[in-house]
Amino acid sequence: MPHTLMIGGCTVIDLEKIAREKLSPYRFEHTLRVVDTARELAQKYGADTRKANIAAFLHDVMKDATQLEQLNVIEKSGIILTCVDTINPPIWHSIAGAAYLREELGITDEDVYNAVYYHTTGRAGMSVLEKVIYVADYTSADRSYKDVDEMRRLAGESLEDAMLFALEFCITKLAKARQVIHPNGVACYNELLMEKANKTQTE
Repeated sequence: MPHTLMIGGCTVIDLEKIAREKLSPYRFEHTLRVVDTARELAQKYGADTRKANIAAFLHDVMKDATQLEQLNVIEKSGIILTCVDTINPPIWHSIAGAAYLREELGITDEDVYNAVYYHTTGRAGMSVLEKVIYVADYTSADRSYKDVDEMRRLAGESLEDAMLFALEFCITKLAKARQVIHPNGVACYNELLMEKANKTQTE
């Protein structure tokens, strides 16, 4: 799949070039692995592979920017951070990344925008593409955290089951550390659980 994107019929952006220039070598290699995984998951679960390629290449585009740079990009875009967003610097890169796509690169596709914006927290009502990027970020070949093999196994069976596994881990970890849990993650977790329960009842 080509790593270029036509914007407005005349501007071509090189996704790989942008990612390489914006990221550290370590983060760039992670991005390449996420691209591979996102493409596989998109094909398996019926997401648009072109959009998955774009979102995967750019999901961490602001990850290595300073916090001040991230906040400046967010402010410039007109995004208003919630109180929970404000006290959670680790998620700023995803919000800033979405803003960068729209404001600097001219990528206005809502699904791609949301896939980048919510790839750290999840949210209720996620599209298949959003789920693909969320799960690909957790299961890319470079990941080596405890239980990653189980996460990959689940991803091969169900995006939703893989997400539940990841969300349960994150929410539990944050609760044990007495850290604020983002309401988007809680809403995503609850929605997935209810959908799973409803599916079980109708089978």
